[in-house]
Formats: sequence, structure tokens, C-alpha cells
Amino acid sequence: MATFVLVHGGGHGGWCYQKVARQLQAKGHVVYAPSLPGMGEHTHMIHAGIDLDAHIDDVAGLLFSEDLRDAILVGHSYGGMVITGVADRATDRVGHRVYLDAAYPQDGESLHEHAFASINPTRQAMYVEGGVELVMKPDPIYAGFFGIHDPVLAEWTNARLTPQPWKCFSQKLMLRNEAAMRAIPESHLICTETIPGRDMEKLKANSQGRVWDIDTGHDLMLTEPQWVADRLMEIAAA
Repeated sequence: MATFVLVHGGGHGGWCYQKVARQLQAKGHVVYAPSLPGMGEHTHMIHAGIDLDAHIDDVAGLLFSEDLRDAILVGHSYGGMVITGVADRATDRVGHRVYLDAAYPQDGESLHEHAFASINPTRQAMYVEGGVELVMKPDPIYAGFFGIHDPVLAEWTNARLTPQPWKCFSQKLMLRNEAAMRAIPESHLICTETIPGRDMEKLKANSQGRVWDIDTGHDLMLTEPQWVADRLMEIAAA
């Protein structure tokens, strides 16, 4: 039995992992799928202090509060920034890092710098509400942007997407224990077409070949939940 902590990406909440979590739980695994501060069901609590550090601290706090050990951290998209920071700050509680079509940052890099072509305030129409700079204002276009083309699933997803504090994307990730964090095993589940320019050979080398590819949209935990769950269980079994 493994313990999974599933971290969502920008504009999402823990809700996006419902189907994956159920598949893992059905096999006896323990699953946490928190909504990060200001996201998901916490969107009414958005404030100017929410940034990348706040999200990292929140997940690290979950590991401590629940006394989790050897946790398998799974980060989707922006969640790759978060799990990298969590593994850096709570190294003794993390057993594996899984990047789910996710950012794979270097020390001192922000998501904005990591994926400028798609993560920039102009393209994402930054606006200010309640003194907070926000991007990803809910819009029917987003389901298609995330690769969801089934109309029922697209409607369900669009109804749950929320704005994202820009600071989460612009703040640089500052690592404190990088060598120890990089020593934690990692795996990559990716959709090759959604994030071009990735160094596949580097990913394979860093993960000892644990790289899986699937032809689906960026939100693969929604479009291919069984495939994602199967790969996560394969990682846990290894």
C-alpha cells in the first residue's frame, strides 16, 4: 500500500483528481488530493499573500500534520513547481516525485520563465480583483486549452476552474536542499505535444527511464484517469 499526494495545476483544485483517486483507493492506497490555498473550494479565500511559497508550505504542512512518510508526490502542470519545492523542504517525508505533464524547474526559476510561451500575463489576461493580481479568469475556452474535447467533461471542468494568483507563476523557486531533493526518485507521465521543447533524454536519464507518454490532452488525469492510475500504481509497485 502506498500513500499518494496529488497536487493540481493552475486554475484547478483537488477535484480534478477524483477519478484517479478512486482508482487508487479501490486498490487499497491512501490518497490525498488537497486544493491549494485560494484554489478549488478555497477560491473565496484568495488574498495577496498567496504565492508559490504559500502553496509549497501548505503541502509540506499536510505531510507533517498527517505524519506521512515515503509519500509519492504527484504534480500536474504548475503542480510540478509545488512538488519540487515540497520535496526540497520535506525531503525526509517524500519517497518519489511524479511529474504529470508538469513543470520540471531548476533552482531560481519561476513557472513564468520555465514556460514563457504559455505562462505570461498578457496571454492570460491579467486582471486585479480585491487587490490581487489574477490570471486564468474562468472562460469556456479553457477546457479546450487543457485538451478536453468531450462536451460533458468540458462543461464539468469549466464549471470548477478558478482564477490563479499571478504570484504563483512569477515567484522563483528557491531550493534549499537541492542535492537531497534530486536524489529522491522521479518519474514523468507526459503528453509530448502539450509542452514542446522538453529534453526527453535528460528526463529519461534523471528518472532511470521512468518516462511514459500518452496521446491525450494536458489534463490527462481527467481525459485518461485509468491510464494515469495504472502508471502511478506501477511506480508504487517498483
